[in-house]
Amino acid sequence: MIRFYNTLTKRKEEFIPIEDEIVKMYTCGPTVYDFAHIGNFRAYVFEDLLHRYLEYRGYRVIRVMNITDVDDKTIKGAKKEGISLKEYTERYIKFFLEDIDTLRLKKPDFLPRATEHIKEMVDLIKKLIEKGYAYYKDGSIYFSILKFPSYGKLSGINLNEIKVGARIDTDEYEKEDVRDFVLWKKAKEEEGIWWDTEIGKGRPGWHIECSAMSMKYLGETFDIHTGGVDNIFPHHENEIAQSESATGKKFVNYWLHCAHLLVNGEKMSKSKGNFYTLRDLLNKGYNPLAIRYLLLSTHYRDPLNFTENSLKQAENTIKNYNEFYQGLNICGDEKYNPEIKEEIEKAKLKFKEGLDDDLNISQALSSIFGFIKLVNIYFSKGEFGRRNVDEVREFIEDVDKVLCIIDKKQESLPEEILNLIKEREEARKKKDFKKADKIRDILKEKGIILEDTLYGTRWKKV
Repeated sequence: MIRFYNTLTKRKEEFIPIEDEIVKMYTCGPTVYDFAHIGNFRAYVFEDLLHRYLEYRGYRVIRVMNITDVDDKTIKGAKKEGISLKEYTERYIKFFLEDIDTLRLKKPDFLPRATEHIKEMVDLIKKLIEKGYAYYKDGSIYFSILKFPSYGKLSGINLNEIKVGARIDTDEYEKEDVRDFVLWKKAKEEEGIWWDTEIGKGRPGWHIECSAMSMKYLGETFDIHTGGVDNIFPHHENEIAQSESATGKKFVNYWLHCAHLLVNGEKMSKSKGNFYTLRDLLNKGYNPLAIRYLLLSTHYRDPLNFTENSLKQAENTIKNYNEFYQGLNICGDEKYNPEIKEEIEKAKLKFKEGLDDDLNISQALSSIFGFIKLVNIYFSKGEFGRRNVDEVREFIEDVDKVLCIIDKKQESLPEEILNLIKEREEARKKKDFKKADKIRDILKEKGIILEDTLYGTRWKKV
């Protein structure tokens, strides 16, 4: 039984999708005005873990991630550079797609762009006007939060704090600003970005974009909506209000939010010099798999304190993990140790139990690393047969469908190298140690380190 902490109900709940064996999920994507930073990727890696684990448990996942390519920030950036909005945002969409490939994030089924869904937004706003939830003021259209009595049910905002009659036009604002929010912004000559529509000449506010796009691809009610805790208010609160007012139905059943990422114990800020994009870290020479592992390894609802020291530790972990996996390439006898199969089943159960419990990644990783430690003990004692290798490799590859941290580039060696290793094995059997040492030196020059074991030779690349 999978259980998730639901921000809406403030408790862990059994996960029951609307349709058997299908999960419909919406994840808040990037606003493409700059490179995504590691705080963004903390959320995206958590969402990737969620997606992969649901598939691991047998569900078909239909996921939507929006691309916000029109808002205050993108317009400001395009205007500053003197180029079109499309030209400006296309650049950062390209960089974002490269970054998600680098971190091995699964691509969502749909990556809708806001600018390509203006019609859906206009239709949704028209419904809100017709039902009396939205009103015109000075050429813009606003949502009246007093018309939606359950406003605040996600974030806990108190409606008594509302500034009656006050409105807010900016896309992002602070928790104190409990006011009517903008759905459609009137055209401004100085911005030069607008659409001529049935509801007027203008452009959408940020919040209406996600409601329109999520409901288009997933339906009026769907299973899971995710994001960072900073999205809870105002963004997700406003999504609920406008969506449920328009449809009269519950918008989302499970809301999952990941905690903030800190850098050296502080909020990330360019002025503090602790602001990192993924590319900043890659330029420093860090392994992208170590970055993925570090962002993955802290429970999503716990704050993650990112330091370069913790990243170096993650690099060592990834190195050791892949050396273990690569070390399964051994030659040896056909003995079989049934205890290892039992340990695999125990580790598999703990891995599943951990992630079933609100994605408890600590327990899941502990089960894997504990198992690896045990296998190494069996190996050192000569209690690990060649037939066990395939079982262990299959298990590690199976959990990697969720973790995705195996370095596939290290899986195989060219045939000429494998032939040299076999030739050296034969030389050792014939006690021709001079030849064996010579081949070892040749392989070392080629970046292949050998380790002679009770079962044969393990190799690793350096």
